[in-house]
Amino acid sequence: MSEENNVSRRAALKGLAVGLGTSLPVLNTNVLARDHDHQHQGHKSTTPAKKAASAPKFFSAAQLSLIGTISELIIPTDDHSPGALAAEVPQFIDLMISESPAETKKLWTDGLAAVDAMSQSKNGAAFEKASKDQQIALLTAISKNEAKPATLEEKFFKAIKNMTIDGYYTSEIGIKQELQYKGNTYLKEFKGCTHPEHQS
Repeated sequence: MSEENNVSRRAALKGLAVGLGTSLPVLNTNVLARDHDHQHQGHKSTTPAKKAASAPKFFSAAQLSLIGTISELIIPTDDHSPGALAAEVPQFIDLMISESPAETKKLWTDGLAAVDAMSQSKNGAAFEKASKDQQIALLTAISKNEAKPATLEEKFFKAIKNMTIDGYYTSEIGIKQELQYKGNTYLKEFKGCTHPEHQS
């Protein structure tokens, strides 16, 4: 996979911070962030093994597996920190959607089915059975109209991307390993601004 198909998860956080949620680490479209430093190494053993999880609260096991595959493409494991699977983003999404209104649940179940159907049509295989390049190409196509999603697939993609970012950056891995948050620290002294023009 070429480097230009990778956008850093730091860019994803920037998008989240300004309330846009418009960057997908493995995709590079007109509405996604442009700067990148993530050197993705392809599909290799860095993908974390899934933990033995409790039974899903809303999704079927197959649906949750598909959510895991898509979320790991959105925020993959890299040399800096683990990705969405290790941060248990699918379980976070399952919990959130289980507590959501019927309309939201329908968007997710219909959206997952639509992504699978689109993959079957384009690649001759369900999304999880397609190659990684095919998966990325399909998500790239779906994300092109992310600013104004119109189709079911586009609306679902925006929903799963935003939920993946929320789940990841509120997880222990996202906060401590990715953002390297150290918690409140004691400062012996706070010197304030040292610019000469701000000195009185």
